[in-house]
Amino acid sequence: MTLAKICGLTTPETLDAALAGGAAFVGAVVFPRSPRHLAPLHASTLFDRARGRAKIVAVTVDADDALLTEIALILKPDLIQLHGSESPARAEQVRTLTGAGVIKALPIRVHEDFAGAEAWEPFADHLMFDARPPEGSDLPGGVGARFDWTLLADRAFRHPWFVAGGLTPGNVGDAIRISGAPMVDVSSGVETAPGVKEPALIAAFLDAVRSA
Repeated sequence: MTLAKICGLTTPETLDAALAGGAAFVGAVVFPRSPRHLAPLHASTLFDRARGRAKIVAVTVDADDALLTEIALILKPDLIQLHGSESPARAEQVRTLTGAGVIKALPIRVHEDFAGAEAWEPFADHLMFDARPPEGSDLPGGVGARFDWTLLADRAFRHPWFVAGGLTPGNVGDAIRISGAPMVDVSSGVETAPGVKEPALIAAFLDAVRSA
């Protein structure tokens, strides 16, 4: 069974749709440049309803110690997603500082982009293979870009991993079938505008994952 993460949730209605649909992970983006940004206190108020029902993920981009400490104390996530240029050594610091598990997002466009994945395996609970953003984008993800899922076919990794980037209710079944992904992550693919999630699209995405 493929597990799903709904990322960048910002309202009770969309979080409830993710939980009702059986999402295994729910993500709060703590990155001010993102249209899905939530401050840790706001995120905590919203995501408390998910505790014990899905794993709470705080998505960060090259966050400093002060922000990570705030996230750990206030939001208390199960996992911290590193979506910037963090190193494995930094991941170990994040784990020690927050007490949370680590997801590391790696941008993928071509076969050579997998070269660094092996070095990350001892340091991340899960790797996330996300589409490399288009040239000129100032966001590391959540822009609807996708990559060639056949690049993941027949690859083996130490821990369960995510495929992300450009997934929608209409294509996630193909993504799972082609890549063999044990887990999938969606953000912009269940939105009607940047940062505006649609409960019906979340439900449709989770239905498609279950049917894959």
